[in-house]
Amino acid sequence: MITMNNYLFYLSVLLFAASSTLSAQKREIKPCVCANGKKADYYIYPKAIPPYEPSELIEEVLFDRYRYHSGEGDMWPLTWGKDDNIYLGAGDNKGCTVNVWKLRTFKRFNLGDLTQVGQWSMDMICPSPTPDDSLLMADKRLEGVKPSGLLDIDGTLYMSFEAQNYGDNPLFRRQHNLFGWIAVSKDGGLTFDNHATPFHFFEGRLSSCHFLQFGKGYEGARDGYVYAYFPCDEDDNQSYWENNDGMLLGRVPKDKILQRDAWEFFSSSNPAEPRWSHDEKDAKLVFRYYKMTGSNHVVYNPGIKRYIMGNYSFVDEELHPRPIHQMRYPEASRSQLTLYEAPEPWGPWRIFHRDDNWGTYGDYQPNFPVKWMSEDGHVMMMISAGSWDDYNLVSQKVALRLKGETSFPSMAKEFLFKVK
Repeated sequence: MITMNNYLFYLSVLLFAASSTLSAQKREIKPCVCANGKKADYYIYPKAIPPYEPSELIEEVLFDRYRYHSGEGDMWPLTWGKDDNIYLGAGDNKGCTVNVWKLRTFKRFNLGDLTQVGQWSMDMICPSPTPDDSLLMADKRLEGVKPSGLLDIDGTLYMSFEAQNYGDNPLFRRQHNLFGWIAVSKDGGLTFDNHATPFHFFEGRLSSCHFLQFGKGYEGARDGYVYAYFPCDEDDNQSYWENNDGMLLGRVPKDKILQRDAWEFFSSSNPAEPRWSHDEKDAKLVFRYYKMTGSNHVVYNPGIKRYIMGNYSFVDEELHPRPIHQMRYPEASRSQLTLYEAPEPWGPWRIFHRDDNWGTYGDYQPNFPVKWMSEDGHVMMMISAGSWDDYNLVSQKVALRLKGETSFPSMAKEFLFKVK
């Protein structure tokens, strides 16, 4: 039986095929001039219209009126440690490319309070977990290293990195992920072994690894596997930080994360019929949004028994995809936020929120700490970053109203509070 969700998914495949044919020919280019007079022409891709039908579970979303800022930097992959702390990775701050932070939640933490100020604190615990290695830096394409994923399994931290540059296509300048690896910490994030895997552990479409999050120390996982998502582009089989075509899904037994040949990849075109293959060439997209898929984080919300994903990418004033690196800040800083839920890590995904002009200066990489969810899953905390004064850890509460419910949870009663 072909459901509407499957129909939309297959339609997106056809649209991608048609668009790829066009890209093989001559794609239309939009003239663009920056404020400093520099040309920044870019390819015109189809407008950013999500190819997914509405959620049948989540009826409405309410965001807290206020957002709070902590730390410094962006990216913010995070995980709930066995010691009950939240560990985070940040990029481009403190004079280095990557550092690691520990966030402590105090006993008085309450999502129902007007504000969580004074209920948690965060500190940088590792100023530079990446290697100063001549072999790594020998790649002339490389301009930096960023954190992509972080996972605590029974007290051991696994941190994935992506080696990248800031764009090598002047007509669609995206941050290009070149290859990636996994480092390991056994001392609570104070130090990392960057040679636990080869630097080129992941390449091509798999260069950016984002671990699926469950509970404290990986409690409550669906099975004995670790799952990870890989944003990628189908036009050139590469990976980018923004404006990809979709995401692949990999998994590996949790005691074999560092063994490349133990990884396998979702290889079915139908989420109702899951299949896996050890050959990465067989991998199929589990999420598709042409030129509008970000480097997304996915978490499991046990209260509503759904996988939650926040997707972002950047658009121009007419809603055509345009990478943030195409122009200078703040000229190309508009982003679209879409939120999705699914019953399985591979889907089928349904959309429950869309914002075509998200954040103050085009925010990105939304994430939802599992530790900071209400027991019933109706209230979450969204973590993100952005440009300018959002270039830090931005936290904002989110409430869900499910189908059949007449109001938002009582914890959200202060969300619309206004200072007189």
